Amino acid sequence: MDDVVQVVTTIDSEDTAKGLVRDAVARRLAACGQVDGPVTSAYWWDGTVETATEWRATFRTTADRAGELQTWLIERHPYEVPEVLVSPVTDGNPGYLAWVRSEVG
Repeated sequence: MDDVVQVVTTIDSEDTAKGLVRDAVARRLAACGQVDGPVTSAYWWDGTVETATEWRATFRTTADRAGELQTWLIERHPYEVPEVLVSPVTDGNPGYLAWVRSEVG
């Protein structure tokens, strides 16, 4: 079952997050995606603690397509060092997981 993964990134614009989700699905890099937020992030950057309002974009894809999705996200992301995390899905509705696999081929 761990051939399905979840890919997550955060971004400073709801519209940009929605565009990334829509485009990744249209390109069949992901079967689906969701945008949630706003969330407040705190992080070290250039030697100081920064805070920012961000939106989280979460994608479902297969492990085989995750590298391509990750590269695509990094190339289109406006951040200098974007967060792009890939996590295996170790359990879930078998029908849903089969649907994810079928949509990204």
